[in-house]
Parts: sequence; structure tokens; C-alpha cells
Amino acid sequence: MTSYKGKQTIKQLEKRKGGYFYLKLDSKIINQFSRKRATRMICTIDKEVSYRCGLNHLGDGNFYIIIAGKYLKKLNKEIGNEVSYKIEEDPDQLGVEIPEVLTVFLGQDLEAKAIFDRLTDGKKRSLIYSFAKIKDIDKQVKIIIDFLNKERHKLK
Repeated sequence: MTSYKGKQTIKQLEKRKGGYFYLKLDSKIINQFSRKRATRMICTIDKEVSYRCGLNHLGDGNFYIIIAGKYLKKLNKEIGNEVSYKIEEDPDQLGVEIPEVLTVFLGQDLEAKAIFDRLTDGKKRSLIYSFAKIKDIDKQVKIIIDFLNKERHKLK
């Protein structure tokens, strides 16, 4: 598995571009990875915080990884502070674990599984994020069904 270690200061995008805190990654670094810019990453900062993430385009041929504010708080860091970081390929290119409720649902509904399998990884992640924090299983299943029904109609 390819990885890269480095040090740099924390930056922030302009507010009109989202205002995200980020680490810049040169294209030559990203081109070392097997899936290049389509690579899902695991980013570890100061050997303290580790999270799954994707690459975003800066618009100049280079990329960035967003650092959530909660991670900066945990690290006691802010814009302009230097951090050491390590990025490595996420062995699971989906980049998230498939929740049990979705696995069971797809195992019981083969038509829904066929639709799910045709989705891009990004759409699969969107579906998972849309219900991951909901505790009520019935509500989770309703969200899954509604999402897949919308996708079914798009495929027609």
C-alpha cells in the first residue's frame, strides 16, 4: 500500500470556496497512488487523529484534504500551525463501512442490490451518510428504500 509522509502548515480555503481547513497535496504525490486522484485516503495527523477522506481539486492541478474543525480542536491546532501527516490508500475504496441494516436489506431485496451495485462509490457513500446517525432502524430502511427508488427512476 502506497503512503506519503510530510509536514506543512494548516491552510484555509476562502469563504466563497467553503472555508474548509485543509492540507495541500501536490499532484506528483497523488500520482504515486494506484488510483491517482480517485484514491480514497486515510489521513493521520500528528500521530493522534486518523480519518478516512477523499481528495479535492484545488483548481491548479493540485489537491487537498479537508481537516474537520473537530480534529483541529482535538489536536489543539489552528490555521498556520505546522502538523506532520501521513496519507495512505484506504484499502476499502468505498471509504466507509457498510452498515449492517443496509447489508441485510440488500441481501433480502435482489432488485435493490442490483441498483446499489450500479451506483458510483460517491452515491453509495451519500446513501450511507444519509442514515448512518439515525438510530431507528425503520427510519433507516425507509431512507434506503426512498434513495434506491429515486435511483431506480433515474436508470429508466
